[in-house]
Amino acid sequence: MQENLLLAFLLTLFAGLSTGFGGLIALFARRTNTRFLSFSLGLSAGVMIYVSFVELFRESEVLLTAEWGDKTGLILTVLCFFAGIFFIGLIDRLVPSNENPHEVKKIENMEEPLQKNQKLMKMGIVTALAISIHNFPEGIATFMTVLENPTLGVVIAVAIAIHNIPEGIAVAVPVYHATGNKKKAFYLSLLSGLAEPIGGLLAYAFLAPFISSTLLGCVFAIVAGIMVFISFDELLPTAHEYGEHHIAIYGLVVGMGIMALSLILLM
Repeated sequence: MQENLLLAFLLTLFAGLSTGFGGLIALFARRTNTRFLSFSLGLSAGVMIYVSFVELFRESEVLLTAEWGDKTGLILTVLCFFAGIFFIGLIDRLVPSNENPHEVKKIENMEEPLQKNQKLMKMGIVTALAISIHNFPEGIATFMTVLENPTLGVVIAVAIAIHNIPEGIAVAVPVYHATGNKKKAFYLSLLSGLAEPIGGLLAYAFLAPFISSTLLGCVFAIVAGIMVFISFDELLPTAHEYGEHHIAIYGLVVGMGIMALSLILLM
């Protein structure tokens, strides 16, 4: 696992800083390509869902049943899976609902007259903080997966990076409205993604001395739960809010197909 440490950090950093890419899109593109965004978000959800149920959950079950027996191992896998869902769900509940970090922001909103007021600036900052909190467990998921399985980790990092692009837009739009400053809007959207590599590094620093088959099995199941929740609670609803429901579902199926094919080819 040590040899994959740098790769794990770089991929987690890439996934996190894609919020900055979303900020750039918001500041320099003329219109939101809703069809492309819906398809991309659906594809990302498809990859995460398929990987979670077919690869991570199964890998967790294999590791835990080998250590604890068939029944106890399966029970531990299921408990850790739902613990992951509970963990990310709890974080979601702690974020203020009136500044939802996943509320859709369109680039067209940038053309509206600037409103320099504290309320919009507060909304942008709270959104950035909320996204940082959400990105923390995503960083753990990416980092720990890359350490154990770099190929699978690359796929997860790309899927999470796609997921982070609309979040960057959600930060940049209100900050730009409040300040009229494109640099400030971009930097804040970029910084909101730094929680991802920080989360990964902290998880590794804490867990590294205790790495074992049982711990890895539990981590994989927890990661699976986190990604399933993200897919159903964030990715698919966001794709739907962009107004392209069927295209999002097509992306979901294509994402699953790509993941299935890649796993077959890598066998």
